[in-house]
Amino acid sequence: MNDIPDIYETAATETVELANRLAADAPDNHPWDVADGLLAGAVHYWLYSRQPCGDPMCEDCAPVATAEQRVAELKRVVEQMAQDSDYYHAPTDVNVGRA
Repeated sequence: MNDIPDIYETAATETVELANRLAADAPDNHPWDVADGLLAGAVHYWLYSRQPCGDPMCEDCAPVATAEQRVAELKRVVEQMAQDSDYYHAPTDVNVGRA
């Protein structure tokens, strides 16, 4: 079985490196467009990877047995990853206190 932390870190690192390459190769592209494209691909792959096996009694698939459950789980995972990110809070956020 794959070492989950290693593949997770590799996938995350390579995604950031791809984003940096795409941005550097076409400086006219807005970073938001690059990020949105990467996110679209990641969402598609995540949903693909969470397709239930087809056994309605499968306990492993129960949390993602419907499209609505998959989207709810995706939102939960994205929110957690965002909150864990070094970039979650920015010094330029409008709700940051200034003295």
